[in-house]
Parts: sequence; C-alpha cells; structure tokens
Amino acid sequence: MGTTASQLGKDLLSEYQELTFLTKQEILLAHKRFTELLTKDEKDLPDARVPMERILTLPELKSNPFRRRICYVFSTSDNKNGSLTFEDFLDLLSAFSDSATMEIKSHYAFRIFDFDDDGTLDCRDLENLINCLTGETDDTRLTTEEMRQLISNILEESDIDKDGTVNLSEFQHVISRSPDFVSSFKIVL
Repeated sequence: MGTTASQLGKDLLSEYQELTFLTKQEILLAHKRFTELLTKDEKDLPDARVPMERILTLPELKSNPFRRRICYVFSTSDNKNGSLTFEDFLDLLSAFSDSATMEIKSHYAFRIFDFDDDGTLDCRDLENLINCLTGETDDTRLTTEEMRQLISNILEESDIDKDGTVNLSEFQHVISRSPDFVSSFKIVL
C-alpha cells in the first residue's frame, strides 16, 4: 500500500482507524511524522522503510531504554534490522496508545522484554531487562550478587509453574496486578 507517496486516501485512513487503536487525527499526525523521517527519494517509494537509526531520532523514543527492542519487535523487515514501514509505525503507536487494551500492551511488553525471542523470559532476558532499566554504567550496574538476588525475587513472584522462566500468561498475571502499567506503557506523538 503506497501510504507515503501521497496523502492518505479516505478509504485507507478509515481502514487504519478500524485496524488500530488510533484516531483519525493520530493517524494523520503519525503519517506526517513518519514522512518527515523519509529522504526525498524515499518519499516516492510505495512501501518505504525508515531505518531504525532514523526512527530512534524521534524524541518519543530517544530516551526509552528499550527503543531498539521496540523497533525490532514492530519491524516486519525480512532482514530483522528494526526498520519500519508506515504500517509498522502505526502498529507500534497503536500498541502504545492510551486506547490499547491491557492484553495488547502486555503482549507487546512481553515481546520487547523477550530479548532472545524464544517465547519466555529467562534469567538472561531478565538480566538484559534490568540492565536496560538501571543503565549499564559502572555507577548504576548491579553487582553480580544484586543481579542474582533480583532475578531470584522476580522469578519467585512471577514464575507460577516454577520452570525457571516467565511465560506470557505468567507475565500477564503479574501485569494485571500492576495498576500503573497501562498508563505508563505509552508513546504519544
């Protein structure tokens, strides 16, 4: 669908409204912001992709510790390079919108935190998640013992079936007890 070569058609706009949690105004703003990331030559391509490095210049993503994972999760690129089409960008914004359901938000949060994409959050994923949240500088990095204890506490609280990992269902159970999750898992242009 050639969404970037010209303004969005009325039918396409209606389709996007139906398929996302975004309003007409949000879709038009997303289109404007996405188009601004394209080079002059890319604007003429029907299904242009914006490289991840350019997506990461958006102020809304710039300071998010999971910005790279967000791009990888929402990218439909066969190259797995984190580049986004306009529709990928809409999917990202839809999942992070205020109107998205708890189920949608928790599904994408789980995928973002599942660094090795194996469908579970294991000790390595949890370590990566903690490092993203605390920063990986010498001042903020946890000691090996602190990391081990924190991961142990997370698994004790979340790993209902005691298999040493957190699956999507267990993750959603934990998130359901966290009232701030829905309001804090958002990106607004």
